[in-house]
Amino acid sequence: MTSPADPGLQAERTSLAWRRTALSVAVGSLVALRVLPPQLGPLGYAVAILGLVWSLDLALTARRRYRDGSRLVRTNDDPDGRAVAAATLARTAVVAGVLAVAALVLVVVIASR
Repeated sequence: MTSPADPGLQAERTSLAWRRTALSVAVGSLVALRVLPPQLGPLGYAVAILGLVWSLDLALTARRRYRDGSRLVRTNDDPDGRAVAAATLARTAVVAGVLAVAALVLVVVIASR
């Protein structure tokens, strides 16, 4: 019979997944910084910088949540973490919406040429 997995590993895997997401957003934003300004002008810079700020927010939030999750596993506390999750979800939804609108504008600009 095998022993159960370390309960702290779930928080670590989740943190690593969010870090990969933050890295992907950062790389996509750097590519956008190269591609969008010739097409959209200053709006292209704004979208790329917004993406970089978002990736930083994702990385910092992942780090904080991992720290908090590890502490909870060690102390066996059961706090209500919905407020933190709601704020993160709201920021992510707003940024994703802005980036979606920017992508739509890019498509319309390219299609009109």
